[in-house]
Amino acid sequence: MAQPRVYRTEAIVLRQRPLAEADKVCVLFTPLHGRIEAVAKGVRRSRSRLAGHVEPLTRSRFLIARTRSLDIITQAETVDAFPALHAELDRLGLALCAAELVDRFTDTAADVGALYRLLLDTLRRLESAPAPALALRWFELRLLDDQGYRPQLGRCVRCDDAPPPEGAAFAVGAGGVVCPDCRTGIDGRPLSPRAFKLVRFMQSAPYDQSAQVRVDAALGREIEGHLRAAIEFALDQEVRAARFVELVRSTAPRDRMTAAPGDRPAREGG
Repeated sequence: MAQPRVYRTEAIVLRQRPLAEADKVCVLFTPLHGRIEAVAKGVRRSRSRLAGHVEPLTRSRFLIARTRSLDIITQAETVDAFPALHAELDRLGLALCAAELVDRFTDTAADVGALYRLLLDTLRRLESAPAPALALRWFELRLLDDQGYRPQLGRCVRCDDAPPPEGAAFAVGAGGVVCPDCRTGIDGRPLSPRAFKLVRFMQSAPYDQSAQVRVDAALGREIEGHLRAAIEFALDQEVRAARFVELVRSTAPRDRMTAAPGDRPAREGG
């Protein structure tokens, strides 16, 4: 049966790239079709009616026409522009990281509907969370799990014994944590006891519980480094939006990884 010439879909705009003099190719992530590319004609002109609806990190409803090459966006209506993300550069950078990761991993997603909901929930959390970087870490752990790269944290990847918090290392090439006795000959990143306990906890805890954890700047940076290493190993390339996050961080002394006063500290175990 022939596909209809036009179709409607909701989508989150992941990114754009210029096309010809006045057009852009929009990379859209949809709950049913996954990642698609479609042309938004004339959006580089000042009077375009489509332009505001196809900006990156915008959730919109689209009417799209199929063609033999790239599909064409004929209508668009914004559902959520996530204004708080664009109001603060640190939140914007974290959201761009989430969008880039979905863009890179989408071709291997087992359930695009679940991944769409995860991205949408993450963008909402990044808008309002007191510690937005922690929301991104939780997203990264779920994304690694979804893509089949879940780090093994409960057992040493070499001997299968439960590793003690002291002296363990995170070996992305081996697939998880190695205990002190097995670290010889393995290229692993030193893993502090606090980071080990927190990542284990976040790997299994719901977001609402993870969001209550108090994380200082040093611990936040360490966890970020471990998870970025795991993601870039899986992708075999760097996360480009992470450069923007680092640039924003270098110009803003306040680290948004720190949660609000009164939140409980990272619990042990997990």
